[in-house]
Amino acid sequence: MSRADSSASSVLDRVLVLEMVRVTEAAAIAASKWIGRGDNDAADAAAVEAMRMALNELPLCGTVVIGEGERDEAPMLYIGEKVGCEQSDGPKIDIALDPLEGTTLTATAGPNALAVLAIAENGCLLNAPDTYMEKLAIGPGCPDGTIDLAKSPADNVRAIAAAKGVAPGDITACVLDRPRHEAIIRELRALGCSVRLIPDGDVAGVIATSDPDTGIDVYMGTGGAPEGVLAAAALRCVGGQMQGRLVFRNDDEIARARRWGIEDLERIYRLEDMAKGDCIFAATGVTDGSLLDGVHVRKGCTTTHSIVMRASTGTVRRVSTEYHDLMHRGL
Repeated sequence: MSRADSSASSVLDRVLVLEMVRVTEAAAIAASKWIGRGDNDAADAAAVEAMRMALNELPLCGTVVIGEGERDEAPMLYIGEKVGCEQSDGPKIDIALDPLEGTTLTATAGPNALAVLAIAENGCLLNAPDTYMEKLAIGPGCPDGTIDLAKSPADNVRAIAAAKGVAPGDITACVLDRPRHEAIIRELRALGCSVRLIPDGDVAGVIATSDPDTGIDVYMGTGGAPEGVLAAAALRCVGGQMQGRLVFRNDDEIARARRWGIEDLERIYRLEDMAKGDCIFAATGVTDGSLLDGVHVRKGCTTTHSIVMRASTGTVRRVSTEYHDLMHRGL
């Protein structure tokens, strides 16, 4: 990964690395109380409120650029909301967040639900509208320009296979299990590819391409644009390539995009267009998954498992935390 634009930032002080974990831990613990209870909204609301409270304790002037929707649609952590306790003179930080990536996964006790957060200096994260995004991502190790969202899934698999020195049939693709992806899945399987279908959680799906232990070579398909920016921030930290193109289903979504300054509706965004400069990405598992273990409570001890990454240093930290007697202590 090129680090030409990712020198260590004085704004993103290194102390914020572990503070970001504290924020995602708070959201994950709050959401975990709703695992398997069948209430998507309650799980999401608990995570949102906990993350908001934790962010407001931090000494920064933060602006939510990827959040729970626009102000009239989301009472908490809406796009444009200010967070942090030093609004007048704190460091100016842009924040992309998903307090609960996988509300249905949490409600049904499915795998890979996460509390997710990314921060960068002001203007370094794409202010994406709450629409869909077509995504294509691979991990590190391939030459720049290996993937191209303007080409077909089959052509991209062939290019990835050539870059890795393997046959197309040796490539494993991760795809959200949705009816809209039936054509992609048929095309991939016609090449002999293995297709790993996931029910939700495409942030974890994109990150999986950067971990050789997952066996996933490429992520492709259409999911939420906010999640695309979060995934791009993670890949900026660990290396890889990603492209995204916004998908608009109606005139209202087009108007929403234009309110956020997006005029080229067909633009293909590259990794550095979605997340540039120094970035910090943090995630805490809510339910057990391929990326992280979830929240567990045993004999008065609550344990969390998190990952935190920074682009300027290329560091990846895995953090295990124990909260004892959590009912009577703050986070």
